[in-house]
Amino acid sequence: MIYTITFNPALDYIVRVKNLKIGEVNRTDFEEFYAGGKGINVSIVLNNLGIDNVALGYIAGFTGDEIERRVKSLGCKTDFIKLEKGMSRINIKMKSKEESEINAQGPEISANNLTKLYEKLDFLKDGDILVLAGSIPNTLSEDIYEDIMERLSNRGIKFIVDTTGNLLLRVLKYKPFLIKPNHHELGELFNTKLNSQEEIIIYAKKLREMGARNVLVSMAGDGAIFINEDEEVIKSNTPKGKLINSVGAGDSMVAGFIAGYLKSNSLKEAFKMGVATGSASAFSEGLAVKDKVYELLNQL
Repeated sequence: MIYTITFNPALDYIVRVKNLKIGEVNRTDFEEFYAGGKGINVSIVLNNLGIDNVALGYIAGFTGDEIERRVKSLGCKTDFIKLEKGMSRINIKMKSKEESEINAQGPEISANNLTKLYEKLDFLKDGDILVLAGSIPNTLSEDIYEDIMERLSNRGIKFIVDTTGNLLLRVLKYKPFLIKPNHHELGELFNTKLNSQEEIIIYAKKLREMGARNVLVSMAGDGAIFINEDEEVIKSNTPKGKLINSVGAGDSMVAGFIAGYLKSNSLKEAFKMGVATGSASAFSEGLAVKDKVYELLNQL
């Protein structure tokens, strides 16, 4: 079974303003709510691709109830923990000539709530996949992903980690099956700016040396680079299409990789499926659906 964890899910409020003017009243010409959070996005896209999975994490208040309702309405299985206090976030995604985001903080997660999550995770077994994705509330320690992977190590579980900074660096010693920084995040990990694909490959290989089994670096419209556990470097272009929505494209790439790997047992095919799925979300108003993914897969 595949499990995703979203510590800090949100209702994403997507609004579009034709020409945003700061300091003035602006009128939207499009608005929509989506259940958001990186792990939740992975779960939704996996479900769209016909891959069974369970979304874990925390919800709180009326916004948390709405997040769960929306995720379930899409056919996903959930096993969220309901917090006693606070409310799940509402994040604003502003689309205009440039995209802007305002992300809220989220509710406090107590030690008792963490224990409840660990009790659920203790049922994971050999062959299961656990996706750790996104940021964590500021009330939690930065070693939370590390604690989870240490607790579940030596069980034959494949860990997929899609996060940034110290959250990512701390878990490399547990040899995650896949990590997926974008090229900006990769440079930030090493306090440098990457100006070429050759530099991206050099630093992606450093993450392999630090413990990651497979490293997938997304580069937005410039495609992606994959370095697998055999140290093979594979590059991909992106399919042709119009960028409509970058929100969730990276999460969709992770979901596509997992789906491709489960269906083919091939890392190369998993990479191709990941690129196609990430692009399918980027070229759509919402998250990737199966027909669009396979349409784009034929272009790679």
